[in-house]
Amino acid sequence: MGFLDWLRVIVLGIIEGVTEWLPVSSTGHLILLNRLWPGDPSVFTEAFTSMFDVIIQLGAILAVVSVFFHKLNPISSYKTETQKKNTWDLWLKIIIGVLPAAAAGFFLDDLMDKYLFNWVTVAITLILYGIVFIVLEKRFSDRKVGITRFSQLTYKTALYIGLFQVLSLIPGTSRSGVTIIGALLLGCSRYIATEFTFYLAIPVMFGASALKLFKYLLIKKMPVSGLQIAVLAVAMITAYAVSVFVIRFLIAYIKRHDFSPFGVYRIILGLVVILLFGLLL
Repeated sequence: MGFLDWLRVIVLGIIEGVTEWLPVSSTGHLILLNRLWPGDPSVFTEAFTSMFDVIIQLGAILAVVSVFFHKLNPISSYKTETQKKNTWDLWLKIIIGVLPAAAAGFFLDDLMDKYLFNWVTVAITLILYGIVFIVLEKRFSDRKVGITRFSQLTYKTALYIGLFQVLSLIPGTSRSGVTIIGALLLGCSRYIATEFTFYLAIPVMFGASALKLFKYLLIKKMPVSGLQIAVLAVAMITAYAVSVFVIRFLIAYIKRHDFSPFGVYRIILGLVVILLFGLLL
């Protein structure tokens, strides 16, 4: 691999780190870049690319663990017994919230890869959920939110948010985007919706990565070279570093702004995908 190939790997890591947490679809961006800027075919085989696009999420998810380590640590010596109990309670809500996506992903992963992992699906979902974000923000801009603290988030609401997350199995949807939409519709504040989305990502993305590794390495017995391992490592490290910045940015952003700009961006990107793939390529 030459300089441009390694630059592409770094760019992929940057895209993952940025788009995984912003409600704009990381998968959609990765599909777009893979089509416009193909990698070295001896390294980025079809099977490795499919695995790569999921495994680099581990770098992004480790950033969540780093940023929110204290909040999510139920045995911290710096927490009171009440705070520890509340943290365990939060983890139970997280587990309940990930069950729908975990079950659906286990049974539907191959079908999604076969039938929906394409530019048409990505373009449609980018535009559709972009419109939903704009409409949602305009309609509920002056609403009174009922859930402003995690202690107010019930197990039932956590499960319902998890059901929305199932939709993220469709490429282009955006796991963070559809989960935030669901949480907002269920009465959560933007802050709670966004932070709970980050928390749900931990088991979901670890599970998705483990499933891909199991499928490709153990079932299909796909050979992985040392160079491919190095490619994964560079992309994951890049995604981790960028994700730390993006997570902190988004938490600060939502305190003063709504999600409408992301809706506009999704619509524009969806139209660009249609133009590039449907008309030009």
